[in-house]
Amino acid sequence: MLNRRNFFKAGAAFGGALSMPGLAADKGNIRAKSVIHIYLPGGLSAQESFDPKPYNPSEYRGPFSSISTKITGERFSENLRKTAQVADKICVIRSMTHGEAAHERGTHNMLTGYRPNPAVVYPSLGSITAQQLGTRNDIPPYVCIPKAFNEYSGRGFLSSAYSPFSTGGDPSSSKFKVQNLQRHDKLTEERFNRRKNILADMNSLSAINHEAEIVSAMNAFNEESYKLMNSPTAVAAFDLSKEKNSTKDWYGRNQTGQRLLLARRLVEAGSRYVALTAGGWDHHDKIRDGIRKHLPPLDQAFAALIKDLDQRGLLDSTLVILNSEFGRTPKINKTAGRDHYPKVFSMVMAGGGIKRGYIHGKSDTTSSTVEDSPVEVADYARTVYTLMGIDPDKAIMSPGERPVRLVYGGQVVNDILA
Repeated sequence: MLNRRNFFKAGAAFGGALSMPGLAADKGNIRAKSVIHIYLPGGLSAQESFDPKPYNPSEYRGPFSSISTKITGERFSENLRKTAQVADKICVIRSMTHGEAAHERGTHNMLTGYRPNPAVVYPSLGSITAQQLGTRNDIPPYVCIPKAFNEYSGRGFLSSAYSPFSTGGDPSSSKFKVQNLQRHDKLTEERFNRRKNILADMNSLSAINHEAEIVSAMNAFNEESYKLMNSPTAVAAFDLSKEKNSTKDWYGRNQTGQRLLLARRLVEAGSRYVALTAGGWDHHDKIRDGIRKHLPPLDQAFAALIKDLDQRGLLDSTLVILNSEFGRTPKINKTAGRDHYPKVFSMVMAGGGIKRGYIHGKSDTTSSTVEDSPVEVADYARTVYTLMGIDPDKAIMSPGERPVRLVYGGQVVNDILA
């Protein structure tokens, strides 16, 4: 029931992400109309995924063999059999690099495009997208499935109006419903409008005692919340029951598969930036077991997503990102795992203006360092914003009225662009 208490709970879940449309996009230069960001927390090992070293000694090679892909002469891990068959539709960057070996700091890097600063938490790429581009088709511009991963996937120093909308729950459950999205059946339109008016009166009184910016953000959130709950198109976008069973099977009947399927539904409906986590990749011990548990479901779901978007004519306008906070050490350790290693690692980009069937950069023979075409965090962030039509050099105001560019330094990775 949408009583007063639950309405404010809805506010926390929406996080105010239903922001008013922005005017910042260069509409003539938009390659990626939407982004699906698949984040792999913990640090995916490149050697056990997209950059195997099949001719190395076992202590460097790791426990798995490699397989050929649809890119001539390129190989992936044996656990990426389905993704290997869509390699002609994706771009693998094998030369990502930064200097942060702690999870929190590496995560801040990859989710915000900025090195960590003890004085401030920078906004995530998703929150910047919400601020710069606003709502489309009544769908929240920035959605996290099932919730914001951590503070670095949130609004940072921006207004709460640009926090992500969290779906909550487990999309693979037969009882999955997005939290705070639908009114109770017994709540009539008249009662709903009456409560809406009461809340508006409360907000006008609050404006007397609170800073106008905070109240303005809440009012903007409330209005967009009403639109979302009253939009059949928006509500339907979150409804996985509308998908065929065969499509659910294709993606995989598990958390990873259904999260990616929901992400496809949301960008198809109009969401600009959908972020989700998949699996756990902090394999200090027994990396064989960890990879065997988490990589096959991701392989199935990711390959299905790429094919599905392509078949629907959405891949060229949807930028798909698959990355972690860093990679893993070149050599297997004493507990049959690999430790943190940010000096060189891999990530994948596809669609949205990215070349198909392309491998960018190169690690050396032991995956110890970048041998060719390094890509740093600022390069990555600048490329993403540019593809979305957002000016990466635009300045926004941080606490203390200090202007901060969306990206500091870096350059667009032109070699990966279609």
